[in-house]
Amino acid sequence: MKINNVNIEITKGDIADQPDIQAVVNAANAELQIGGGVAGAIHRAAGPTLAEECAPLAPIKPGRAVITGAHNLPNDYVIHCLGPIFGVDQPEDQLLVNCYRNVLNLADEKQISSLAFPAISTGAFHYPIDEATDIVIKVLKQKLTENNCIEKIRFVLFSDSDFEVYEKKFNKI
Repeated sequence: MKINNVNIEITKGDIADQPDIQAVVNAANAELQIGGGVAGAIHRAAGPTLAEECAPLAPIKPGRAVITGAHNLPNDYVIHCLGPIFGVDQPEDQLLVNCYRNVLNLADEKQISSLAFPAISTGAFHYPIDEATDIVIKVLKQKLTENNCIEKIRFVLFSDSDFEVYEKKFNKI
């Protein structure tokens, strides 16, 4: 499917194994270090030098994004974004919007043509997948009209249920 001439793909898989994508997005923790879920998978695949590059950039606040090299990943960049913890960080919807906007802004600044996103904040941060997916679609419809370089965005989802929600909602576009 396409949004404003940008190819949108939805797949189930491993965010750290996207060799045809220029930048992967890390659902980071505030310290930008190895953790569970997406942050753990990306840091393990990238190797310890990713944590070393991230250390001086931390801590980051919810909604903020920073960019690093990809180290041992098959990509050029990792864009780290701290999503809001549902029910804790307020206003959580605006912070999640900021997360996606800031990632897309960094991609534009670096002339990145392809991005792979996880479902930010929907795992350990407990953001409801239905609401989070609606926010993603809203941001993409707004931001991709301003886009000059992104050609492809892939959403790489870990669970069958997350994949089904994304597929259902994106197919309604």
